[in-house]
Amino acid sequence: MYLFAVPALLLFCVFWVFPVLQLFYYSITNFNGINYQYDFVGFKNYITLFREGTMTNSIKNTLIYAVIIVIGSNLLGLCVAMVLNIKIRGKAFFRTCAYVPALFSAIVVGFIWSYVYMPDSGLIASFLTLIGLDGSKFNLLGNYKTALYGIAAVEIWKSFGTTMIIYLAGLQTVDESLLEAGRIDGCNEWQLIKKVKLPLISSTITINVILNVIAGLKAFDYSFIMTNGGPGKSTNTLMFTIYKIAFTDQMMGKASAFSVVSFIVIILITIFMLIFMNKREVEL
Repeated sequence: MYLFAVPALLLFCVFWVFPVLQLFYYSITNFNGINYQYDFVGFKNYITLFREGTMTNSIKNTLIYAVIIVIGSNLLGLCVAMVLNIKIRGKAFFRTCAYVPALFSAIVVGFIWSYVYMPDSGLIASFLTLIGLDGSKFNLLGNYKTALYGIAAVEIWKSFGTTMIIYLAGLQTVDESLLEAGRIDGCNEWQLIKKVKLPLISSTITINVILNVIAGLKAFDYSFIMTNGGPGKSTNTLMFTIYKIAFTDQMMGKASAFSVVSFIVIILITIFMLIFMNKREVEL
C-alpha cells in the first residue's frame, strides 16, 4: 500500500524539498540568477541584509500589516457572521454579497482599489469634493504614513468574506438549547456572545487567526500592484522585498538569504500563534 504514496512523495520532494534545500545553498553564494559561475560567500549575504536595514524595515512593515489584517478581518468577519446568523429575510442574499469580494483575484482587486484611492478623480476623492471637502488633498497611497494602512484595508475587504463563512460554520454548530438556557437565566445578547458563543467557537477563531496571520506574513500582491513598495519603502513587505532583490536587482543569492530568514521568522510566529491559541482554547 506504500507504493500508492510514492507519486505524491516524489512530487513533494521535487517541487518542495529540493527547492528549499537549493534555497539554503544559494543563500551562501553570490548567484545572480542568470550566470551559474558564482562563488561561495559564506554568511556575507545575511550580514549585509541586517547592516543595510532592509530586513528590519521589511519585517516591521510585514508585522504591522499582519496585525491589521488579523484584527480587521476577524472583527469584521465575526460581526457580519453574527448578524447573518440570525433569522432575517434575505440572509442568503446578504451572505452572498459579503462573500463576493473573495471571488475576485488580487490583481483585479488591486487595480479597482487603485482607482478608488486615486487623488482628485478617485471615488473617495470625488465623494469628499461632493460633500464640500477638498478631495484634491486625499492621497492615501502617496503618503508614506498611510500607504501601508491603505493596502491593508483592501486586504481586509477582500478576505473578510472567507473569514465570515468560517465563522458562520462555527456559529451554526452552537446548540440553540444552550442559548435558550442562558436567556432563561437572565443573560442578555452580549453576555450570550461573550460567555456562550465565543467559547464554543474558539477552535474556529484559532483557524481564522492562523489563516490571517499566514496571509499577512505572505503579503505581496497589493504592495506590488498598488504602490510598488512605495512611497519610499513604506510598503516593502518581506515577500515584495525578496522579489525586488531577486528579479530587479538580480541578486539571487542575497534574495535566497532573505528568504531563509523570512522562512524562519514565519515558522516561529506561526508556532507561537498555534501554542497561544491552543492554550486559549483549553482555558475557554
